[in-house]
Amino acid sequence: MVNRKQSTRYDTSTLPEAQFEAGSRGRVLKNRLGIKREKEMDEVESVALAVAIDKLLRMYNANHRFTAEDIKALHKIWLDGIYKWAGGYRQVNVSKGDFPFAAAMQIPLLMAELEKSSLRKHTPCNFESHERVIQALAEVHVELVLIHPFREGNGRVARILSTIMASQAGLPILDFTDITGRKRKEYFSAINMGLSRDYKLMEKIFARIIERTLKAKSDENV
Repeated sequence: MVNRKQSTRYDTSTLPEAQFEAGSRGRVLKNRLGIKREKEMDEVESVALAVAIDKLLRMYNANHRFTAEDIKALHKIWLDGIYKWAGGYRQVNVSKGDFPFAAAMQIPLLMAELEKSSLRKHTPCNFESHERVIQALAEVHVELVLIHPFREGNGRVARILSTIMASQAGLPILDFTDITGRKRKEYFSAINMGLSRDYKLMEKIFARIIERTLKAKSDENV
């Protein structure tokens, strides 16, 4: 079995994805738009994300089974106008604090395994019960984040995929407030538990996400 924890911090190399924009003080990755400020890049990425989600929800129907290539397409459609390497697996090793993600050299194999296991088992996500949908969302989300296949935007790509899977189950666009702010610590704990294939905490998080989403939708219709 591939060791998903083998990794180091960001590598320094001549690869385009490892370069920072001149004048950004090492805070903004080199990009097509020449953006140097983090706040501006955050805004640009957020706008592009909203546009991408709208497009992707129309691309994939309720009977689509996702593949590793589809996940690369999600990333490319979102970030292609910003980064040259959008849609390609990262070639540098990454970690968050003391938490190492999968080594770059292992990503193609890990993504192939994800396709054969979690994606095949849980997509299309057109299950009738919310319990089954929650199980699908939790496992796929955790496994994808642990692989961390891209240089940037992995959590958001995982949320894009969760949103499309939820749509396959007839749910509205998910409200991810439950994994932001002070609740990020619980979210990262749920990701960490996934190293031992324990998805229970992430299932609780997605249950709250779906509950919040449906309540908001209901309130809109009042």
